[in-house]
Amino acid sequence: MSEPQSPDRFHEEKATYTVRGSDKPDLETGVAAIRNVLKTLPARPGVYRMQDARGDVLYVGKARALKNRVTNYTQVARLSKRLQRMVAQTRSMTIVTTNSEAEALLLEAQLIKRYRPPYNVLLRDDKSFPFILIRQDHDFARIQLHRGARRIKGDYYGPFAGAGQVRKTLNALQKLFLLRSCTDGFFNTRDRPCLLYQIRRCSAPCVGRIDQAGYAELVSDAKDFLAGKSTKVQEKLGVQMQAASDALDFELAAILRDRLKALTFIQGSQAINAEGVGDADIFALAAKEGTIGIQAFFIRGGQNWGHRSFFPAHTADVPEDEVLSQFLMQFYEEVPPPKMCCSTANCPRANCWPRHWANAPGSR
Repeated sequence: MSEPQSPDRFHEEKATYTVRGSDKPDLETGVAAIRNVLKTLPARPGVYRMQDARGDVLYVGKARALKNRVTNYTQVARLSKRLQRMVAQTRSMTIVTTNSEAEALLLEAQLIKRYRPPYNVLLRDDKSFPFILIRQDHDFARIQLHRGARRIKGDYYGPFAGAGQVRKTLNALQKLFLLRSCTDGFFNTRDRPCLLYQIRRCSAPCVGRIDQAGYAELVSDAKDFLAGKSTKVQEKLGVQMQAASDALDFELAAILRDRLKALTFIQGSQAINAEGVGDADIFALAAKEGTIGIQAFFIRGGQNWGHRSFFPAHTADVPEDEVLSQFLMQFYEEVPPPKMCCSTANCPRANCWPRHWANAPGSR
């Protein structure tokens, strides 16, 4: 596969083949426009855009072999009513060739997001997903909720179904790991601990109540927990609490006891009973009276990080497997896939969903 920024990664045909005529839908005119394109169409991977008389994009599709795929649109009798309507409105096409089918799949998702074509299944809920971010741009790392592009240097954990789920988890994490949540400006101007230190939700690194090495250990424990290693963290806290009790340091033992309680709370509220599931997104589809709903569950480190419902648009007369395939393609354009990321069992690679979904049933 070419480098992501390589100028020859995608090859878009400069010419757009157009058949002049009425703006009204006409099946014969649409087929003629498609056949005009087929005269010079290569049998290689790529993406095609079908456009109406005004140049508006009607549909974006990808193919392993463009010539074979586009030829299907000229066999009108085999098309569904939905596709016949689309062909009747088609007056031109734009072709983009790629180096592989996986690249075509990724480009298809980008173009659907850009053009929002009326004949593609569309993911209507475009609200970004929240993440927990542990920043790495300060000696004393800050933990916070994050949305949008991941440009800040740090470790991102998610996605979570909603901001409420993140805040609930952050609240428990503050009790458990005592990491700061304040801005750098607030941190730099403190001369005494804030209220969060008083209620045991921060270790007050701003005023030296904990040194850099001790704080780094808390950060490491938090990362272990968010990565699914909660048992390791629990055992470590148990040993520390026992050592504090033996040394008659009851104040420290009480702090460690409260942290263990916070850990137990998170484990009890977010743990799932699914053997072998570490990081995974789970999807369920249901259809009733022409409406399709898809439920997504986010599992990270064996913890349930919430679920969200989606109701894709333009699903009338579209097979359910195609709806799910189109949905997943657009969903993972926005969300980083987990290690268990595709329909292939025991997948040997992380972030491999394009390779498998390119060949999944219903993938176009």
